Amino acid sequence: MITEDSDATIRRVLASYEIGAKLRRLRLRKKIALVDLGKHTGLSASMLSQLENGRAIPTLPTLARIAMVFDVGLDHFFGGRRQRPLFAVVRAGDRIRFPDRPDATTPNYYFECLAFGAQNKSLQAYLAEFPKVADEHVREHFHEGAEFIHVLEGTLSIRFADEEHLLRAGDSAYFDGLEPHAYRGVTKKPARALIVTTPPRI
Repeated sequence: MITEDSDATIRRVLASYEIGAKLRRLRLRKKIALVDLGKHTGLSASMLSQLENGRAIPTLPTLARIAMVFDVGLDHFFGGRRQRPLFAVVRAGDRIRFPDRPDATTPNYYFECLAFGAQNKSLQAYLAEFPKVADEHVREHFHEGAEFIHVLEGTLSIRFADEEHLLRAGDSAYFDGLEPHAYRGVTKKPARALIVTTPPRI
C-alpha cells in the first residue's frame, strides 16, 4: 500500500479549503488581471496562476498580502467550505507523529491526531506512545476541558493531584484537564493509549 508523506498530507488538507478557487473568484470579481495582481503583491503572474490552479500552496505572508489587496481577512480563504454532513476519515498512513514538544531531547510521549481532517470538532482524539522516561524528566501540563485516556498496550503512570496511578492495558481514566497532570512510560516497551479531550463546559 502506498501512503502519503507528511508534506503530501498537509497539501491534501489545505487543498480541501479550495484557496486557489477562492483567490480566482476574488480576482475575477474585482476584474484584476494576473499581471496587475502581481504588481500589487510582488508575485509573478506565473506563480499566481499556479496558486489559483492548486499547483502551489501559498505561505501565510503571501496569503496575507493577497488578502490586503482585496480588502478581505485571512478567514475568507479558510472559511466557507462546502457544507456537507460531518464525516472525516483519517487513514493510518496519513497520520503524522509528533513529540510532546518539538525541542524535547527526551519526549515524555509522542502523539498522532486521529481526526485532523474534521472541522469544528467537539472533541480531540489522539493515539499516544509513552517511552520509558526517568521521573526527573516528567513534565506536568494542564488544559481546559476533560480528558479521557484508555491504555491499549503496556503500563502507563499518570501523575494527578500529586498522586501516581498505574494504568495497564485495558485500564481507563477520566479527569479534569485543568488539574496539572503528567504521563510516564514505566516499561521497556512503550505504552500506547487512546486519548480524548473535550472543550470546557459552558
